[in-house]
Amino acid sequence: MKKLLLRIAPLMTAALVCLAAGLDAQPAPRLDVRALGATGNGTTKDTAAFQKALDSCAAAGGGTVVVPEGTYLIGSVMLGSHTTLRLEKGAKLLGSPDANDYPLIQVRWEGRLREGHRGLIFATNATQIAIVGEGSIEGNAALGPLRNPRGPCLVEPVECKDVLLEGFSTKFARLWSIHLGFCDGVVARNLTIRSTGSNGDGIDVDSSKNVRIEHCNIDTGDDAISVKSGRGSEGARIGRPTEDVVITNCTLGSGFAGLGVGTELSGGIGRIEVADCVFTHGVNSIYIKSRPDRAGFVEDITGRNLDCRTTTFLAIDLLTKGIADDEPVTGLAGLTAARRISFSNIKVAVTTLLDAHSVSRDKPLEGLSISNVTGTCRRAINLANISNATLRDIHVTGYTGAFLTKTNATGPGLDQIVTPEDTDKWNGRIDDIMTPKENGDLPRPQSPR
Repeated sequence: MKKLLLRIAPLMTAALVCLAAGLDAQPAPRLDVRALGATGNGTTKDTAAFQKALDSCAAAGGGTVVVPEGTYLIGSVMLGSHTTLRLEKGAKLLGSPDANDYPLIQVRWEGRLREGHRGLIFATNATQIAIVGEGSIEGNAALGPLRNPRGPCLVEPVECKDVLLEGFSTKFARLWSIHLGFCDGVVARNLTIRSTGSNGDGIDVDSSKNVRIEHCNIDTGDDAISVKSGRGSEGARIGRPTEDVVITNCTLGSGFAGLGVGTELSGGIGRIEVADCVFTHGVNSIYIKSRPDRAGFVEDITGRNLDCRTTTFLAIDLLTKGIADDEPVTGLAGLTAARRISFSNIKVAVTTLLDAHSVSRDKPLEGLSISNVTGTCRRAINLANISNATLRDIHVTGYTGAFLTKTNATGPGLDQIVTPEDTDKWNGRIDDIMTPKENGDLPRPQSPR
């Protein structure tokens, strides 16, 4: 965690400093949307006034668009570089129910590039943009279920650099609330996100890097936070991984996973850290998922100081999850490579502690470490096709059946583990199994410059 923070912190600090400097520079405008014709009455469409204010800031080289208290009915609007959208306390952006108010563009949806409606607040190829303040953004529930073409997300920066999302709340259903597509340098802080229904994710980090999510309260119908990087041959060709993501001090509730890794991971996923978080409810706290046609890699997934109250603490399924792609990556190359997954200092009150039996014998998971776990579970640990697995200092009660079930799983002292007490007996170093091999390792994502 410290090494990753050291890599990301200078980039985040520089981004925020540059953003602040750019917005404070004179004569950067500060425009009130009401002064440009917005009514804020919740029934009259204010899209034109919002876009006029945003365009004026972009044309001036940057500025702030202020949204005072009121309910503003809008369609899709676009932010330009060096622009902040500030939602004052009591300000609500309400998505229009008319799908025609969201232009059709190329979007990434479920791992593929396809036609879809532009997000409610959208940006593309923009630098130093921000949405901040104590206001709220609410999508129209009628548009969430749209699929062909995809409906509009609430917040959707694409190919953007240095993005700040801070302080506001969102409400939506049946679609992603915040979609970060191909972005570099994002801070999401002090957000309150609520959604319901399948596909109702909170934050989707999609082929993006240098992302920090902190002090957020997310409760969703699907994954609270999802990291992904494209699907099938298209995702592999694009080849843009999600990497260097730090999630800290968040409260995560979900209909499926608090943190979902995959199944769309054909571009690769690496260096994801989650720390000091509470998983309040849901099927899984952490779910790492793929299927045989995905290819890609998932590596260096680490967590510490987690409080898990879901059905399952950690599930790893690399064989059965996700949508079959019509351009699959076939053969051995289509199997996702997984390595170096480590969790420590975990408190659980779950039904299943660890289920990692859906892994291919032809491409085993390399390096799994679980340590310092306390709490209760009804079922303990099931491992299959894993090398260098380490279980240390696991103190759980309440389970029935075997504590450890394993098939083709190896690791230091693993054959001697029958009860939780046996996990206290091995005194090896976890670092020994979490160090990359010199030979045969997948190419790893490069550190940010």
